[in-house]
Amino acid sequence: MKENDIIRLLESEKSLSLLAALYGEEAVKENVERYQNLVINFHKEFPEEEVVLFSSPGRTEISGNHTDHNHGKVLAGSINLDCVGAAAKNNSRKVNIISETFHQSFLVDLDDLTPSDNKSGTVDLIKGLLKGFLEAGYEVGGFNAYVTSSVISAAGVSSSASFEMLLCSILNTFFNGGRMDTVAYAHVGKYAENMYWDKASGLLDQMACAVGGLITIDFKDPASPVVEQIDFDFASQKHSLIIVNTGKGHADLSADYSSVPEEMKKVAEFFGKEVCAQITEQDVIDNLSQVREFAGDRSVLRALHFFEENKRVEAEVAALKENRFEDFLRNITASGNSSWKWLQNCFTNTNYQEQGVSIALALTELFLEEKGKGVCRIHGGGFAGVIMTLLPDEFAGEYISYIEKALGKGNAYRMSIRPYGAICFSELVNQ
Repeated sequence: MKENDIIRLLESEKSLSLLAALYGEEAVKENVERYQNLVINFHKEFPEEEVVLFSSPGRTEISGNHTDHNHGKVLAGSINLDCVGAAAKNNSRKVNIISETFHQSFLVDLDDLTPSDNKSGTVDLIKGLLKGFLEAGYEVGGFNAYVTSSVISAAGVSSSASFEMLLCSILNTFFNGGRMDTVAYAHVGKYAENMYWDKASGLLDQMACAVGGLITIDFKDPASPVVEQIDFDFASQKHSLIIVNTGKGHADLSADYSSVPEEMKKVAEFFGKEVCAQITEQDVIDNLSQVREFAGDRSVLRALHFFEENKRVEAEVAALKENRFEDFLRNITASGNSSWKWLQNCFTNTNYQEQGVSIALALTELFLEEKGKGVCRIHGGGFAGVIMTLLPDEFAGEYISYIEKALGKGNAYRMSIRPYGAICFSELVNQ
């Protein structure tokens, strides 16, 4: 659609309804303006082109901390922070992307998808996605895109996966007739991070961003993960989900993240298997001394976390389905404690005096203890980044003021679970 047509479309009843579903009624007006500005800025850079709008959310990880890469289970959801893009095919062999948020532009030649020597940065990620499409038998082509994001960067809510799934949606819509499903999106994103960033990530981030809503995923067969939507709204329990940015990103901690799956897999290797999902907790306990000698003590603790975390995900899903909210909350606390004590991803051993996550958790626990309500836990990959708090609505405003006084204004985000994952916004509005 042309610029003026799409700006008017964004004020239509269908657009307003979709924006309310994505961001909440109170945020519709600001997002109409956000999308309209996106279209205007796109046309400043790429005049005379018809534009299509896309959106891809960040994600919250409720439970299943660091289990996906060993083919475990997770409970996660897409959130109301997202990456949005205006895009158009350019009938060339070039992909041209402008990031408004980071004041950067990226130009990729489809005939040169070789990663850089240091395998880092957004250009390598874009190349990896394009190569992943080709490796999986899908089509790619040239396009222009203007992108902006509200997803907190390098802080555990998957800003990179949000961007990846946005590009997957663009490529699927423009060049693959919409035939790809969200599992295909996730595998392409994982391929890009594994092969072009040397990051040993699993599928959790990409799946949660791509699918949408509150979901549980079983990665026992990672080629075909079992995804189930959970019909539950925290607002129905008068609880708020708040993500707190502790002020330190995690972009330089790849070695810490990679050590988690590697150490779990080292335990599985003792039994001649590849991942922890192929062995049992009892196997480890029955052979404990030999496993400790072979894999090391932290590896054993991380494997035990994996087994127990899988059980907690199952218990939490059952509690939500049966409306046992207090049981659900107790398991969130147990999950957070396991991440701290067994998984050990609340700070990095390379700089133990920098513990923003631990400080935020300590302050939050003090607040929740005083109120006698609510739970908190490390959120996402860990080592730095964000924590998650679930607490009664009546305390949400007070908590945000309390934690932002300590950690800085604007570092607490009141989230909602949005029902859509990575989408072509224009297609949904025009249906």
